[in-house]
Amino acid sequence: MDQSIGDMVLADLSIEDMAVQTTREHLIEIGLQRIHKIGYAATGVQEILDLAGVPKGSFYHYFRSKEAFAQEVLQHYASREAQRWETILGDDKLPPLKRLRKYFNELVSVYGQKGPISGCLLGQMSVEVAEHNPDMQSLLSSAFDDWQQAIAALLRSAGDRGELPRSTKADELASFLLNSWEGALVRSKAEKSDQPLDTFIHFAFKVLLKK
Repeated sequence: MDQSIGDMVLADLSIEDMAVQTTREHLIEIGLQRIHKIGYAATGVQEILDLAGVPKGSFYHYFRSKEAFAQEVLQHYASREAQRWETILGDDKLPPLKRLRKYFNELVSVYGQKGPISGCLLGQMSVEVAEHNPDMQSLLSSAFDDWQQAIAALLRSAGDRGELPRSTKADELASFLLNSWEGALVRSKAEKSDQPLDTFIHFAFKVLLKK
């Protein structure tokens, strides 16, 4: 094949691949917003397509089913949240516990009642689908485990720096904090108030994590 023709073919393939990826990512982002806002069961494929401005046939070109689509949405959400904690918890310009408080304060601003969509998608999907969908349950469990490990690593760092007693059981404490946070989010949605989140912040950092 002539080199210039080959380059043109490769360029066309690259453009096509980019278009495919862009459409796929757009559908996932729209799906994330809707599922997070109104739930998995209430979100229809046609609604997502209408909002995305994509023909119906395109959906099944990218995803074999609504369930497979929701799994991609969950993975996208978990990946984005991992980037958030890596950025904030990994900022070694601040002491560990200040990083942790900054992180939870940001979560309040993003997922509290004043945020664009309240609540945690992981918690929401755990209640809605984990019990009867093994694949979703596995994804949710893995996402929570990764999240807990990130917090536990920071707590171990806090212990090494003398911010917490060295006897602190980082994994158990991280689990308790994460479970308490998720419970506070549920109560916050029920009451349409950030007070449960503020209570979590107060007792986590003024009582539990106070040396």
